[in-house]
Amino acid sequence: MESALEHELIVREGDNIVSPLGLDTTSTLRAVVAGESALRRYEGLWELPEPFVASLLDFGAIDRALAARYGEGRLADYTEFERMSILSAASALEESGIDPASPRTHFFLSTTKGNVALLESDNRYRREVLPDWSARRIAAFFGNPNPATVVSNACTSGLCAQIAAMRALRSGRCDHAVVIGADRQSRFIVSGFQSFKALSPEPCRPFDRRRTGLNLGEAAATIVYTRRRREEVSDGEWVACRGAIRNDANHISGPSRTGEGCYRALQAILRDIDPAELAVVNVHGTATLYNDEMESIALDRAGLSSVPVNGLKGYFGHTMGAAGVLESILTMHAVEAGLVPGTRGYAECGVSRALNLSSQPARTTRRLFVKMLSGFGGCNAAMLFKRGGGLC
Repeated sequence: MESALEHELIVREGDNIVSPLGLDTTSTLRAVVAGESALRRYEGLWELPEPFVASLLDFGAIDRALAARYGEGRLADYTEFERMSILSAASALEESGIDPASPRTHFFLSTTKGNVALLESDNRYRREVLPDWSARRIAAFFGNPNPATVVSNACTSGLCAQIAAMRALRSGRCDHAVVIGADRQSRFIVSGFQSFKALSPEPCRPFDRRRTGLNLGEAAATIVYTRRRREEVSDGEWVACRGAIRNDANHISGPSRTGEGCYRALQAILRDIDPAELAVVNVHGTATLYNDEMESIALDRAGLSSVPVNGLKGYFGHTMGAAGVLESILTMHAVEAGLVPGTRGYAECGVSRALNLSSQPARTTRRLFVKMLSGFGGCNAAMLFKRGGGLC
């Protein structure tokens, strides 16, 4: 007997990207396709002794957009992190047409640091620092009665949150899922990465022989999913087919030398997929020495070395909890337009396994892609997306 699950798919209903390249998905994609980058060099910001390269949001533009939508002063009591998340969620919800106040709608917040910057100006314990506090405030802003779910699993958070949403939808616990990924940079975060000697003094070069480290970025991105019967899904809609999380627990900060967790996540989602069907594998691509090498090994082991591969950190930097949501959305829209964006900063292969990488955009007619992420603690995640219903 067939289960109800076999007749239902998880479908994208709406999305939004608030990034330093634009306050919506369309303008952000346009900038990426044009090869623009939001990465800039900052000296003396937050009184840090070392300069760094990052992509930072314009909160004046964010607040003007919120004022135009909700009126002046409506969000005066919300933190910058919460305001950027609300702006992104509002735009995605508007596109989706779902009721955010419905008890059958659930909010998921992906973030690695949330309001941690508040600790820099106040030594008292503040509940506002807790990500759960922000998640509940964001959901309540839209009138949602349910406890929001926070997903914070290092750099894989954005995919883990989408996978958690898929599971909630498939289990019948909700009919709609609003997945918000967001992170705001601060002295605490930048100095932490500086202590690791992980930051590049120039715009990052994913997978390139001359790469010298990562750049940090900030963004908010939202994707709204709903559960629908297979026959109700049109040929042009995006479906979240499968997701897998595999932790290899290799090291607190260093990735597995064999790409074990990443390889196993890919293996789980691609068990019956011909690699020739994939438009692109959008990788984590932090431009650190060991992450890029690990991903190249995992891709080679998974038989994906000939599939087009790209990384988007050269446009935004590493947006942490937003990365998995932002990069999934951007890849959906690019593939829908028949494009595979180039890997900005890449020129010459700097990993041990040959990959199908280019700094230039390419055309595609394929309808499936893979999104990968890896993070501290040996956590790894991968998702398979497909445009159109059919078998998934």
